[in-house]
Amino acid sequence: MKKILVTGGTGYIGSHTTIELLQRGYNVVIIDNLSNSRKSTVERIERITGKKITFYAIDLLDRDALRNVFQSHRFAAVIHFAAAKVLADSITNPLFYYRNNVEGTINLLHIMGEKGVENLVFSSTAAIYAASEISPLSEKAICCPDTPYGRTKYMCEQIIEDTHQSPQRLNGVILRYFNPIGAHPSGLIGEDAVINSDNLLPYVSAAAVGKIPYVKVYGNDYDTIDGTGVRDFIHVVDLAQGHLVALEKLLNDSGVYHYNLGCGRGYSVLQVIKAFEKASGKIINYKISGRRPGDLGTVFSDIKKIEQEYGWHPQYDIDDMCRHAYTWEKNRSLV
Repeated sequence: MKKILVTGGTGYIGSHTTIELLQRGYNVVIIDNLSNSRKSTVERIERITGKKITFYAIDLLDRDALRNVFQSHRFAAVIHFAAAKVLADSITNPLFYYRNNVEGTINLLHIMGEKGVENLVFSSTAAIYAASEISPLSEKAICCPDTPYGRTKYMCEQIIEDTHQSPQRLNGVILRYFNPIGAHPSGLIGEDAVINSDNLLPYVSAAAVGKIPYVKVYGNDYDTIDGTGVRDFIHVVDLAQGHLVALEKLLNDSGVYHYNLGCGRGYSVLQVIKAFEKASGKIINYKISGRRPGDLGTVFSDIKKIEQEYGWHPQYDIDDMCRHAYTWEKNRSLV
């Protein structure tokens, strides 16, 4: 089968996507600088799939090392996850985000052009959409990111589109994520970031097992079902399967395409906490804090485009997401 390069493949979404690729029969090579993931994830993927992975601990900013990987393998496509992704951190360290995310992507595209690799699936984000847009957000919503992280992702989207229009042959599927949560049903891999994230579920999981005393809930006066913020949460395995579908369409097509990947509906913070209590059988303490600057009451996706064009739709609900996340949280010290 075809060989696929996965950048950032030991990270949360990259590792789950690698499993889907291997189970589909693809050969996979991972590169990751391990700045926000662990080498042990490679072993866990191999345990789940029964297949071996070629792994390189390199950084996309090291163009020579990246070129050496491409010289050693013939890739049919690249799935590009590698990026720094904490919104609050991007405000504090914008130059790091621009160099890491944008320059890293430029290096990757440059080497792909040198070696004649034409197909790219790109990990983008719903953070590129303007805060003024009303949910559900379609791919036609105005793009006006309000954080350095969001701007780096939007810049990379534009660079991909411009490269497609240039003499370099490049086809791309750009996937704009909403809020991935959950874990692999095996309980062997899940969200295991080295750097603290902006995501809700790691804190809810930590509270369920007593690692932290409570979950901080930012705002309870929004115009929502219970006053807390409503977001679109998607199971990480559904997200990974979306990448597989995008890759297989891309290998038989040309152009640059944009798709939202979400659940297509919203859950409030308190609904997620209650679902996690149901999954874990634990009481999860929380404290209400003030709104965070820039937070909106409701943000969720319109996923009709990818459902209609690719036949993809999410399989897991919020109960599945919380149950699998709790299994991973209980197991993570053992794997």
